[in-house]
Amino acid sequence: MQSNSLTTIADLQLEIDSWIKKYGKRYFNELTNLGILTEEVGELSRHITRIYGEQSYKSPAPGEDEQKEMLADEMADVLWVLCALANQTGINLTEAVAKNIQKKTERDAERHQNNAKL
Repeated sequence: MQSNSLTTIADLQLEIDSWIKKYGKRYFNELTNLGILTEEVGELSRHITRIYGEQSYKSPAPGEDEQKEMLADEMADVLWVLCALANQTGINLTEAVAKNIQKKTERDAERHQNNAKL
């Protein structure tokens, strides 16, 4: 996958679909992909808790550049599986995100600005 060729979520969904059709046998079923998504979020969580939280890596700890690479890779894994799930369930993530932003805008237009805890 060429990163410079991906400019939209729709492009990403198409690229992942093409990759699965070319290199995979088929999409894993939706429940399997949900399990994989959960695993990938867990791996991302592991790195975030060690980089930004109170946990630490076992020795030797990765350097800052390696930590950033690991975060990027895990985020990409999460996005990959999410796009695969969207493809196989017929979800256009571009439309879904636009609707979600609109929902949050209408619901939370003043909520966070007025939150004394922030």
